[in-house]
Amino acid sequence: MKTTIREISETRVEVLFELGKKELEDARLVSLKRLAGDVKVPGFRSGRAPANVVEKHVDPNVLAEKTLESAINKAVAKGFVEEKIQVLDRPAVEVKKYVPGDMLEFTAEAEVLPKIKLGDVKRIKVKAEKVTVSDEEMEEVLTNIRNGYAERKEVKRAAKNGDEVVIDFLGKKDGVEFDGGASKDYTLRLGSDSFIPGFEKGVVGKKAGEEFELKLKFPKDYHAEDLKGADVVFEVKLHAVKEVVVPELDAELAKKCGNFKSVKELKDDVKENLKKQKEHEAGEKLKDALVKGLVEISEVMAPDVLVEDQVRAIKRDMMQNLMYRGMNMEVFLKQVGKTEEEWETEEAKPLAEGRVKAGLVLAELSKEWGLAVSEEEVDAKLSELRDVYQKDAGAVEQLGTDQVRVDVRNRLLTEKTVDELVKRTGNAK
Repeated sequence: MKTTIREISETRVEVLFELGKKELEDARLVSLKRLAGDVKVPGFRSGRAPANVVEKHVDPNVLAEKTLESAINKAVAKGFVEEKIQVLDRPAVEVKKYVPGDMLEFTAEAEVLPKIKLGDVKRIKVKAEKVTVSDEEMEEVLTNIRNGYAERKEVKRAAKNGDEVVIDFLGKKDGVEFDGGASKDYTLRLGSDSFIPGFEKGVVGKKAGEEFELKLKFPKDYHAEDLKGADVVFEVKLHAVKEVVVPELDAELAKKCGNFKSVKELKDDVKENLKKQKEHEAGEKLKDALVKGLVEISEVMAPDVLVEDQVRAIKRDMMQNLMYRGMNMEVFLKQVGKTEEEWETEEAKPLAEGRVKAGLVLAELSKEWGLAVSEEEVDAKLSELRDVYQKDAGAVEQLGTDQVRVDVRNRLLTEKTVDELVKRTGNAK
């Protein structure tokens, strides 16, 4: 067998295969053995007749076709391995010349892993952010704690800022209901500015049982294209007004929050938790920046087949997130004023390309640094995941598959490589 490689691009190759009589004879014998089970030969049990006998009982055209298929499959598998070509998709085969029993020429074209030239990690000029907890951040958390322990008392008076109201509302533009503009028994904190300007102000002064209309205008920078600057009317029914009684920040509240002995203990705990949270966020941000920096100083191409896989994954995650928010892709695209093709091209594809390049350079970096993941590490992670999903029998069963084991190994290797990158760029604590 002779192979000739032609690089079509940095991520695609074409291999010309030339096979002679020896390879075709081997393929013919393999094909006859496989066909033997489907051929009834007098005097022989199924599949036990000799090749030369089986050949007399099969259609020559079928044998030639099966021989061609067998020869191609074996040659492609052997050829790509011997040439150390890492194929990313099923090769597209085109037969150029085939003389049964004599010779075969065909090409196999496939997407392949590109050659990667890593940059020197010392050139990455990214440093971890210094973490501090501000008085404003402390105050926000403490306010949320107080609000979490607040009592709600239903009142008969008119609503005012600070109250919680329970309402039904229906929004219309030009007399037609618009997406996301309706809800029933919705709890709204007046003064929270969670609705468009004028809505909460319009509810202030109304009493339970009242029905009214609010003529408002959406902001010009609103995220939904069809509602930017639009004049709308909300039909509102007010069911209840509740006065929110917020407790003082004192020792009694501190005890309720976690059996703290004083307000100082509560504040110290809040500050420590905020610091840990911000340190974690800063650490994740640092890792993202380091990987992005590595990609920028390295030479790497993103193969189309891997980018397309990532686009599908991004789209799948997006649809799932939208579902959790009570939306679908159609509504989302309408809000952002884009077609599905525009969203994929402008947002999903650039993100996918970045992920693919990051994955490729990290995989190459793990090889260069000789990093690996042991079976014990994989077992430990799978055990941890089984504990998390112990109530989901289907998920636990899935964790036992070979594919999940490979995925877990790859994820652990990526994490190990990124951690090592943090260390070697002088960002380890």
